[in-house]
Amino acid sequence: MLTASATTASAVPDPGKKGEQLARKLVGRASAEGAMRHLKAFQAIADRNGGNRAAGTPGHARSATYAGALLEAAGYEVTYQNFDFVYRETLAERLTVLTPAERDVPVTLMTYTKSTPEGGIEAPVAAVPVDADGTSGCTAGDFASGGYTGRIALIQRGGCSFAEKQAAAADAGAVAAVIYNNTDGALNGTLGDVSAGRIPTGGITREAGEALAADAARGTVTVNLEVREFHETRRTPNVIAETPGGDPDNVVMFGAHLDSVPEGPGINDNASGSAGILEAALQLARADRKGEHANKVRFALWSAEELGLQGAEHYVAGLSAAERDRIALYLNFDMIASPNYGLFVYDGDDSDGVGAGPGPQGSAQLEHAINTFLRAQGHEPRGTDFTGRSDYGPFIEVGIPAGGTFTGAEGVKTEEEAALWGGEAGVAYDACYHQACDDLRNVNRKALDANVDVIAHAVGVYAWDTGSLAEEVPFEPTGGTAGSGGGLHDHDLTA
Repeated sequence: MLTASATTASAVPDPGKKGEQLARKLVGRASAEGAMRHLKAFQAIADRNGGNRAAGTPGHARSATYAGALLEAAGYEVTYQNFDFVYRETLAERLTVLTPAERDVPVTLMTYTKSTPEGGIEAPVAAVPVDADGTSGCTAGDFASGGYTGRIALIQRGGCSFAEKQAAAADAGAVAAVIYNNTDGALNGTLGDVSAGRIPTGGITREAGEALAADAARGTVTVNLEVREFHETRRTPNVIAETPGGDPDNVVMFGAHLDSVPEGPGINDNASGSAGILEAALQLARADRKGEHANKVRFALWSAEELGLQGAEHYVAGLSAAERDRIALYLNFDMIASPNYGLFVYDGDDSDGVGAGPGPQGSAQLEHAINTFLRAQGHEPRGTDFTGRSDYGPFIEVGIPAGGTFTGAEGVKTEEEAALWGGEAGVAYDACYHQACDDLRNVNRKALDANVDVIAHAVGVYAWDTGSLAEEVPFEPTGGTAGSGGGLHDHDLTA
């Protein structure tokens, strides 16, 4: 059990050496087997509570109590940080082409959309032209040709937020909007807030959208669109646990989201990250009973991540400037046991040149440390972009160094990745992403074990020493891109 200690880095001749010693001890003790015990507990909780652990439901509340009780018994100072959020649940997602030839088109509602009546809206489709720069439906000028009143606007993704597109369509008189992807894959998006929803809005694939646009160019296309979502304000807790000892002015932080989507138990997404955090935290308590580490260690299990990072956003927004300055780093672990896994590390230095730029100063060092550890363990990681689609996002926004690992969601594994890590090329990293089948059978133990070791090693090293965050590290492009395409959570606004 952890006890408070006055130990500081200045009182230790070589905190770096102490950190490596503790890291080796934690890696030796932490295991996939230990994490699996928590995964089984989370599965049992979901089974007894409607099949899910979504924020604002009994399944999540009991998951939070389970984790908090274990951490408190281990000697951590545990806080349940409650906050209000808008709970949402999908009631209907259906798009049926009625004329010229009847067919069903898979559609995903934009979260926080205005709902159609039960039974849907029947109306002709009016395609919005795509500008030379590839944008569509972002301004009133895009609808200047007219002909949208009483119709369903068909709009290509890109150039502005989904909320802006459906608002512009509403201003043009459209009764609903269907936004089609500008890249391969399904389109999971959000309008960002309940107040933003003007007209019913759903997302479809590029292939389906282009086919509808081509049909509309040849004549009248009539469809029935039904997208309905339940909204309600509820209260939910983040679980925050920190060591009683360690320097409160130098906090090292590790987190994962605890909530699932309503569609399933969320064992890979993200009981896996939560279980890895719990395993590392409990092993730290056992290995360092006197609490002699130099830095305060803080663990967070976030709620309502699946609804737009709301738990992490609430936490960071509540920090004063001084409190933010005390957080030396944040490492995030979201989906670490995908069945057809990749070993992706967040690209802190933007050396892969994909998507977003580098993280705050220190993020490159976090990436380098994780890559170095994984390679020493016989693994070959690749980079994944800071897309802002997981709980590191709010930390990066306020300048806190961030990093972590990810094993892929609905993105598709390439031939090169299959040769590197095994598994099956041409298949999603997690074919059960955001589905009922994301259960105990949807876990790759090899990936889980590798990532539990990453967490344990980082906890041990940074509990003693954060000096490496100021060191120069090599610019190390890994050629990783596929991982960043995997994690399209419901809070995807435009990308």
